[in-house]
Amino acid sequence: MRRVVSALLPHTVLIIFSSIILVPLLWLLRVALTNKLQAYQIPPEWTVPHIRNFVEIFTAYPFADYFLNSIIVAVGTTLVALPLAALMAYSFARYNTGGLPLRLFTLSSQMLPPVILVLPLFNLFLKTALLNTLPGLIIAHVTISLPFLAWLLVSFFEGDIVLLEQAARIDGATRLQAILHVTLPVAAPGMLAAGLLSFILSWNEFLFALILGGTQASTLPVGLSAFQTHRGVEIALLSAAAICAILPVFFLLPFMRRHLIRGLSLGALK
Repeated sequence: MRRVVSALLPHTVLIIFSSIILVPLLWLLRVALTNKLQAYQIPPEWTVPHIRNFVEIFTAYPFADYFLNSIIVAVGTTLVALPLAALMAYSFARYNTGGLPLRLFTLSSQMLPPVILVLPLFNLFLKTALLNTLPGLIIAHVTISLPFLAWLLVSFFEGDIVLLEQAARIDGATRLQAILHVTLPVAAPGMLAAGLLSFILSWNEFLFALILGGTQASTLPVGLSAFQTHRGVEIALLSAAAICAILPVFFLLPFMRRHLIRGLSLGALK
């Protein structure tokens, strides 16, 4: 009996916590599949589900533009921030550039409220014609992701990976060859995790997109606020839009998990 209880207890706790996380998402899906009047009813009235709300957000609202802008900005931010963060982390790990004070200064920049950064960026983008543009928004998001990603990647360039790189140098490889063929493959799991984090941070960012993006470069978080009208919040349409906004992350996580496990295995073998 003690063995059965010890085996069932962790699963029971995980089921409870998973239910706490999944119930709001299931409720959101239920509201998205009902009509606009029944979405406000408490207790809820269960009816035949339909997808009219999903069709309306793409036909009556520029939701497709918001979605495309979010993908461009999130992918662009990841492609720019990840290589720069890897270079910073490698410099910190190998050459101790700036020492501990520079590392702490890099991390402390994340403690600043975003509103402190958005005001000078607004003035700078206004003078350089980057305001209300996707490249400008990508640059703004890089300022958010870069310091944290650099701090995160430092640990992946330290430890045993140094010995592997030194072994490659002894075998005749140049520093660049050692980085390309040894360091980067072993650090690939960490870089994948950092890239996923950068994508999610950019995907969910609201303040910079609201002030710097304007109407021409609005992303999904800003687009979701458009469902608050003079009649109130269109809760059914907002639920449908929120479901569409979180779907890419749900599809991305299993793919990234598979590649992270594979990268960890290859790194261990190498």
